[in-house]
Amino acid sequence: MANQTQLNLLLAGKNSWDKWRRTYPDVQASEPDLHGADLHDMDLHNADLHEADLTEANLQGADLRDADLRGVDLRNANLSGANLSGANLTQAHLHRADFRGSNLSHTNLTEADLSNADLRGANLDGSILKKAIFIGTNMSGDERRAVDASKNAEKQHPAPVIIA
Repeated sequence: MANQTQLNLLLAGKNSWDKWRRTYPDVQASEPDLHGADLHDMDLHNADLHEADLTEANLQGADLRDADLRGVDLRNANLSGANLSGANLTQAHLHRADFRGSNLSHTNLTEADLSNADLRGANLDGSILKKAIFIGTNMSGDERRAVDASKNAEKQHPAPVIIA
């Protein structure tokens, strides 16, 4: 269950949330708890949500463009129809997340775990997928064309993108 104080801050708007994150940086060590929060259709454009626990959250249709989602836990979250264009999802935990019809163009998914996620109809054009994990990920539509392991593999320590 989400921390009600933290959830109320986020529901008050991204400016209130970001101000709180800057004022209390020590909370970052304990991860903001937004587990199961209903944030559907919310404007979180450019919001600082790094390291937040958003497991099982409803972010359907949310605007997460350019959001800082580094290390965020979005396991089993609903992000269908969400706009994550330009977001930083480095080392994000996205296991079993629902991204159907989402805009993930130009996102940074370096070292993100998308195991068993649903990416049907998602737009991944221009995304960085270095060392991303796609084991069991459902990519049955045109989004496969955007996943080009040869463009996203690191030259020094190659790690293939796995779609199984």
